[in-house]
Amino acid sequence: MIRAIRKNALALGAAAVFCVAILSLVNQQTAPRISEQLLASKLAILSEVLPGVDASQSLLQDCLLVTNEALLGRTTAQAVYRWRQNGELAGFIVETTAPNGYSGNIDLIVALTPDGTILGSRVLDHKETPGLGDKIEARRSPWIFSFSGKTVTDDNASKWAVRKDGGDFDQFTGATITPRAVIQAVRNAALLIQQQPELADIPANCAL
Repeated sequence: MIRAIRKNALALGAAAVFCVAILSLVNQQTAPRISEQLLASKLAILSEVLPGVDASQSLLQDCLLVTNEALLGRTTAQAVYRWRQNGELAGFIVETTAPNGYSGNIDLIVALTPDGTILGSRVLDHKETPGLGDKIEARRSPWIFSFSGKTVTDDNASKWAVRKDGGDFDQFTGATITPRAVIQAVRNAALLIQQQPELADIPANCAL
């Protein structure tokens, strides 16, 4: 009886080791492909927020990891890319998060000039309600384009809100929380660039 139990235990152990080995092999084979897909997806989005700019992998080489929970929405570091033309700083691409979406975090990317003027913005990931909150996606609605060309000043700070709250931006019928969260996140990305001019000179530390 004991011998049979030991035999079964050894068989189960061997099977477990075999399964772990197979999973490890599959992970090694698929990880590069997943990484390539994520890179391609990020470059495609960068091409949208920086029209006319060659969004190649070299654009991602001049990258900073920045931790600022108040302005970037996470306790962990977010990526900030520096876009250059003829060797001169032409703008920043900020990855940021709206932590107060209706259904949780809304991850965004915002392109800005060195003075904080917004060139473009896109949603990277969210879990907002289909048919309501998902209008923050460019493929669902042109709403996300309403930030382009805007900046944040002392005079217009109160206008960075939905119209229902006295601001300049449309809300969605039945989904006011979602646009409020995105407006705040985009505004905060502009404030980050305005308030941290040292980002222009810090050595890159997260190149892909």
